[in-house]
Amino acid sequence: MTNAGDRQLIDRFLEMLAAEAGAARNTLMAYRTDLEGASAFLGGRLGGADAAALENLAGEWLPLARSTVARKASALRRFFGFLAEEGLRVDDPSGALPRPGAARGLPKVLGHDDVDRLFAAIEARLAFVKSPGNLRLSALFELLYGSGLRATELVSLPRNALRGDQPFLMLKGKGGRERLVPLSDRARAAAADYAATLPSGGAWLFPSGKKHLSRVRLYQLVRELAGEAGIAPERISPHVLRHAFATHLLEGGADLRALQTMLGHADIATTQIYTHVDSRRLVELVNARHPLADRGRME
Repeated sequence: MTNAGDRQLIDRFLEMLAAEAGAARNTLMAYRTDLEGASAFLGGRLGGADAAALENLAGEWLPLARSTVARKASALRRFFGFLAEEGLRVDDPSGALPRPGAARGLPKVLGHDDVDRLFAAIEARLAFVKSPGNLRLSALFELLYGSGLRATELVSLPRNALRGDQPFLMLKGKGGRERLVPLSDRARAAAADYAATLPSGGAWLFPSGKKHLSRVRLYQLVRELAGEAGIAPERISPHVLRHAFATHLLEGGADLRALQTMLGHADIATTQIYTHVDSRRLVELVNARHPLADRGRME
């Protein structure tokens, strides 16, 4: 039986899933069924399960179809990834879960034209009126795409995160690990313009009521702007903008290790998912940079 602790974590996860991925009601119900079933098997201790517990759970799935096992494992991987992202766990035990299906899919990515349209929509808003809301939106997008921040990191930035002309932020990311995040001149200027509209003495850079801006509200703001820019809202989320930051940096020649540091990935294998450049660009790269490229064809 699912206990109150697991039920609360599952509810929070499904709320995030609905906001970030626009998951349909049937999808959310399927996730709930899989997660509550796992919780029941583990005696209501899903949120604190370790790798050994998940291996035992996977053993119960052996008679099931591969597609069913893949679905259940995927639900749990996303659940544990959410717990780690939110700082509710310092580890992610989901590596113990089976992967019976196809290889991991590539993340959603926005093209450069899509990003240009998003920022053009922001500029149009600011040209109409430089309201605190529009300045906040500009700062949020500049930090998401310009620095690759996670949604949770962004909304919970303290008021003093920006210090004068300091070209970086010091963040505590997943697992409590600290990292330096570079700030572009654009992002620093946008954030400073927005911060100037805030009353003094607040704790958060993006306050909302007595706390900071919520992840759900951030997703809503991102998708609202996507609609204005002519981009299908289901194609975009704060995490998709983080993917775009990483992908576009690599396409521009960034070093994979440097990108790993900027994104706060503990394992370089996680960063390597962003190396999915298109085949046409790879062919162009070989033709332009290979040592034999300028020798012409051998007869």
